[in-house]
Amino acid sequence: MNEIRRTVLIADDDEFFRIALGTILKSELDFTEVIEAGSLDEAIERLSDRGNILLALFDLAMPGMESPASLEAVRDFHEQMRVAVVSSSTAKTNILAALAAGAHGYIPKGLGARELAAAIRLVLTGAIYVPPAIAGREPSSADIKVMRVEKEETKEVDRLATNSLTPRQREVLALLVEGLSNKEIARKLKLGEGTVKIHMAALFRSLRVRNRQAAAVAGARLLSGQG
Repeated sequence: MNEIRRTVLIADDDEFFRIALGTILKSELDFTEVIEAGSLDEAIERLSDRGNILLALFDLAMPGMESPASLEAVRDFHEQMRVAVVSSSTAKTNILAALAAGAHGYIPKGLGARELAAAIRLVLTGAIYVPPAIAGREPSSADIKVMRVEKEETKEVDRLATNSLTPRQREVLALLVEGLSNKEIARKLKLGEGTVKIHMAALFRSLRVRNRQAAAVAGARLLSGQG
């Protein structure tokens, strides 16, 4: 296995869990490099710095992760990377929303070390891992209703974007409103242009706009407290 298949990102604000998970990934799955992040913003910056990350594992409770839909921008810019959620939440709404956002698996933290490693191994082979509670059956009418509810909840989060944006995204938005280009924003915030592009994609999604001009208008309204 070459180096590109041995680098993993663990995004979780629990330092001890990151250490434990990193140990499992190295001993059971032959990863040689573990990159850690304690928030969604930090994870995005780490991802933009490196192009050889095979797998990224995200917690849903860390700072910046407002909902599983936050993973959509990551998937948009890292299509070849395997992405999975490792969470203590077993709520069906979170599981379905994570899969809808493009995650390749949803792995409960409550699994034992061997089971957790086996689940991640499945994700690496191209499979989609879901907890046994909903695996192996077609979605029921109740599941479809849950997905619809989750979709509506996500839309509501988007409408309240001023509350759901991370601090870094708010900084990027403020500079966008001022008319700065991605390159200028990157220089101002001491970020890579790739990082800014990912934050910009997340902003477009949260603000429900398709271009910079519309984002600037919506951003100016939100930042002034009128949204």
